[in-house]
Amino acid sequence: MITRALDGGAPVGWVAGDEVYGAAGKLRAELEQRGVGYVLAVACDHHVSTAGAGSARVDHLVARLPKRAWQRLSAGRGAKGHRFYDWAWITITSTDSSDIDAPAGHRWLLARRNRRTGELAYYRCFSPERAPLGTLVRVAGRRWTVEENFQTGKGQTGLDEHQVRTWTSWYRWTTLVLLAHLFLAITTVAERAQPAPTGLIPLSLNEIRHLFTRLVAQPVQDITDCLRWSWWRRRHQHRAQQAHYQRQSAQER
Repeated sequence: MITRALDGGAPVGWVAGDEVYGAAGKLRAELEQRGVGYVLAVACDHHVSTAGAGSARVDHLVARLPKRAWQRLSAGRGAKGHRFYDWAWITITSTDSSDIDAPAGHRWLLARRNRRTGELAYYRCFSPERAPLGTLVRVAGRRWTVEENFQTGKGQTGLDEHQVRTWTSWYRWTTLVLLAHLFLAITTVAERAQPAPTGLIPLSLNEIRHLFTRLVAQPVQDITDCLRWSWWRRRHQHRAQQAHYQRQSAQER
């Protein structure tokens, strides 16, 4: 699917994926041959090679890192504020036998550590040009955005509600669902071009879908009451968001 998108001329700067994709040596080799950077999650027992230590498990390599190797960086904003983690990286070489003629580029092992629990996650990274740590962190964080979009598609437009009896019906259903999701996403971006009223969060995709249903698809008689509830939800969410930001700021001090 990824190679078909690239063959079709899709503009791709980076590819992000979970451990299934990180373990696919052929996929990594194909992306490197095409000069496409990637940040792919790998399991703790995944093996990589470094110039000095040879082949080793990624968790063993990360365990040897000194305290000064870790940096606190945000992987992007979430519903509860910035996603701050501790990050570290190690320059690696290729370990796949098929990579003997691997193209020139830069390869790293990226590690993410939860600041509260100490839980670790690992990523195998490649870029045809040298990239700063912050760029790899942002790409790793974009995978969460993709997963959130899938969840939104399921919850707001019924992406997972088809019975999948035939290819044609599934294709039609999925196309209509994605068009509906696209409409909501574009409307959300257009609405957020203007600043939200003081004390309210900007209109979210979920809220726009709710208002569209109540005011257009299945109109209610009392429009004023519907809008009043919308303002109440946005005001309540703004207060909760500010409380999360304050708590996060206090924890980081």
